[in-house]
Amino acid sequence: MTKLETSVKYNFVRTAGKKYFVSDKEKGSFFKAVEFCSQQGLELALPQNEEENNLLTQAFDDVDQAAWINVNDKKAKGNFEVDMKERPLTFTRWGPGQPDVSVESTGCTMVSEYGRWVVTTECSFNAIIICQL
Repeated sequence: MTKLETSVKYNFVRTAGKKYFVSDKEKGSFFKAVEFCSQQGLELALPQNEEENNLLTQAFDDVDQAAWINVNDKKAKGNFEVDMKERPLTFTRWGPGQPDVSVESTGCTMVSEYGRWVVTTECSFNAIIICQL
């Protein structure tokens, strides 16, 4: 199945180069987001530049203004400098005071209002799930 064929199943689709960001704008915990994307054969979204980062914020509405992104949740495995597959982050858009150095072990990262990245220990927070392919 091509990326285009896969993407038409979703009601939110944005493209940047050869990358597709897809979502049904369903919300869930960080762990649900990782599991959902994996079950679809996709990865949790991770923007690689400002354009991609801005595309993720287009999924927001007046109420929901946060989406989980694919940054490693274990501080000991890179201090939030690698993705879930331990690949170094080549682009970041951390908000003021982020990544939060007070996060002792597990923290989950979301892109929030204005495209700023935020680490939270509230990994059960219901943020928008956006996958990439």
